[in-house]
Order: sequence, then C-alpha cells, then structure tokens
Amino acid sequence: MRDSAIGLTREKEIARPPKPIRNFYGRRYGKRLRQAQRQLLDQALDPISVPLEPHSFSSTGQSPLDLQKLFGGKRPVWLEVGFGSGEHMVHQAQLHSDIGIIGCEPFVNGVASLLSKLRDSPCSNIRIHAGDVRDLMDCLPRHALSRVFLIYPDPWPKKRHHRRRFMTPEYLQPLADVMKPGSYLRLATDIADYARQAVEEISFSTEFEWEPSRQEDWQVPWNDWLSTRYEHKALRDGRTPIYLTFKRL
Repeated sequence: MRDSAIGLTREKEIARPPKPIRNFYGRRYGKRLRQAQRQLLDQALDPISVPLEPHSFSSTGQSPLDLQKLFGGKRPVWLEVGFGSGEHMVHQAQLHSDIGIIGCEPFVNGVASLLSKLRDSPCSNIRIHAGDVRDLMDCLPRHALSRVFLIYPDPWPKKRHHRRRFMTPEYLQPLADVMKPGSYLRLATDIADYARQAVEEISFSTEFEWEPSRQEDWQVPWNDWLSTRYEHKALRDGRTPIYLTFKRL
C-alpha cells in the first residue's frame, strides 16, 4: 500500500507541476497507472532525470546544464521531443551508444512506458525531462545539440490550434539557439497539413533550411529509422508517412 501511495504521489508531481511557467495544452496523464508503473516512476525516473528546477526558470535564464556531467563524459547530445512510449529513442540509443540522448515527454503514461522498456533493455546514454521541452531549451548550452527528433508529434488538427504545433517560431527559435550549425532536425508525421506548415515555417526561417533533391527525400525514412506504433496505426488507417529533414544553418 505504501509503495502504491508513493507511486501515485510521484505520478501527480510529474503530471501537475506546482508552478507552471507557461501555458501547456497537451495531455499530462491518461488512464490510471498500474502499481508496477507507479513504482517505476518512483524508483527509476529520478536517477536518469535531467536536473531542472522549475522555480529557477526566468527571463534571465538558468545556468546552462553541464552535459558532460549529465552523461559522464564528452559526447554528442541528441534530443527527442515527445518520445511517446519511447521505442524510437531506445532504438537510437542502442544503435548509437557513443551519443547521449535526452528525451522530453510531459505525458506521464508515456514516461512510465519508457521506464518499462529501460528496465528490460537498459541504456546508460538516455536522460529524461518529464515536462515541457521549452523549459529544457531554456537551460541547454548554446549549440549543444547535434541532432533533434520530432517523431509523430501531436497534430493539433483544428485550425485554431495550429499555433500550438511544435513547428512554429515559439519553438523553432529557441531550438535553433541550442542546435549546432550543420546539425539536423528530423520530422516524421502522417498529417500532410502538419508537413505543409513545417515546410512553410522553415521557408520563413533564417536558421533552418530544407533542400530536397528528389521525391524520395520525404517518402523514404532514414537508414536508422524504427517504425513506431503511431506509424503502424497511420498505415492501417491509410495515411502516408512523410519524412522531413531540416538543416540548422
């Protein structure tokens, strides 16, 4: 009973930050977690969490994260925004053991799913921010990221909600600040309008570019791609995946 109560408290701490700094419109949690998932949140999340203090976010910023200390040495750092249940991120971490990868996911059920995967297939090069990626970008050193993944992001299908999509200046400008020149942002989506908006926003940007040379550049996935459960659902429903790669200038 005590472990269950601790896990439930931990779930609420992640799902409902005490002092939100920004408006957040996505889901924080879904169906009630099982006891084993709550125990994982209580016991396994803190050791791999990125050490951010919500009260320290301000217009003056926070001291940049020490990424060498975070990953136990100097290595390229990648970021996955909204990792869902974590299968793509675990795949990348296992395939590229020489890099460190930070995953951002505010949806507590997704965080619990990732922790279950890491329990069965440990990866020492994964760190987690169970919250808003904007808070993480506030604290990353300039030009810290060598690659960024945006894999089947929330489509926000209603037109009045399009401003909430990640591929907007509110997210792209701070992201550009923390990406290395010459690094890449990968976007996978099954929503044609999301891809259209992404390309349009990039065309207005002075920090990113998209230069496709052939049709396969958006129809064929990357060589190290792992198809996710969201992509499987899209294919079952008859939607066509789109793969876009944007370069940080």
